[in-house]
Amino acid sequence: MEAQNIFLYLLLFLLSLHFVFATLKPRLSPANTRRLIRLFHRRNKSPAASSFFVRKDVREFLDSSNQRETKDDDFDFKPYMISKAETININRALDEAIPLIEPLNIYKAMRYAIFAGGKRIRPILCLAACELVGGEERSAIRAACSVEMIHTMSLIKDDLPCMDNDDLRRGKPTTHKVFGESVAILSGGALLALALEHLTEADLSPKKMVRAVQELAKSIGTKGLVAGQAKDLSSEGLDPNDVGLEDLEYIHVHKTGSLLEASAVIGAVIGGGSEEEVEKVRSFARCIGLLFQVVDDILDETKSSEELGKTAGKDKVAGKLTYPKVINWS
Repeated sequence: MEAQNIFLYLLLFLLSLHFVFATLKPRLSPANTRRLIRLFHRRNKSPAASSFFVRKDVREFLDSSNQRETKDDDFDFKPYMISKAETININRALDEAIPLIEPLNIYKAMRYAIFAGGKRIRPILCLAACELVGGEERSAIRAACSVEMIHTMSLIKDDLPCMDNDDLRRGKPTTHKVFGESVAILSGGALLALALEHLTEADLSPKKMVRAVQELAKSIGTKGLVAGQAKDLSSEGLDPNDVGLEDLEYIHVHKTGSLLEASAVIGAVIGGGSEEEVEKVRSFARCIGLLFQVVDDILDETKSSEELGKTAGKDKVAGKLTYPKVINWS
């Protein structure tokens, strides 16, 4: 795959984030953004991109009957992220939610993993979706922290020797390399429990609370992350000729996309969005989750460990199903 195609995936990802943060608000499916995506699609001939754009939910989203034009603004993604970090400090909220108390070693491991870096995409997506449907984003701060705790838990588990067996995450030794496997497993379980506890302490109506907890639980269980991880592990070493893009999509949508989807949906629910708005946010976030993993697969093949902050090329060595492998990209 040429460098321009790699650049395309990155551009698509940023464009899609632009979509939710800036131009989605009026009707949730602005025509100008759809036109841009179609334009990029016509210029790109890679099988992976083609397979993504022929998906039924993606086509329905792009071909939505809502053709309302939206006035272009001067939205810039990076300043938006910085402003959110400054006005609603997710790291400060996480710091308050995970104090250094007994059992001290477990909390040290929890904090090590949660503050090891990261872009906080999921919590910011949660806050943005809340604001998008007219809610007060501060009402979603506990939910935003909860999805980041869940995400961090998934990384701790994913890095374990019995899973992906990685020694590096976000440019630092993984949690089990620093604290040992037993403490890493316990700290992951503690983050999972704390995420649900923290969410249920939010000042929400019973209806919103139940819906938020349901969405979060579904995203990490056998209908979400666990299903994707199980399929990912069982698919290692398979002959690419024996599997298809639908198998790979199942892994990516569940293992990566489900929590991204839940983050946005929970934010929209807390913000008071209508069922139609919530489902449109869900459709958008599901596509973003798939795009996110496509980019990750490509970067694993093309970037160094120093650039990625994690061990590069491990997917190929482990024989995992990735987009480059399935489409026979060399």
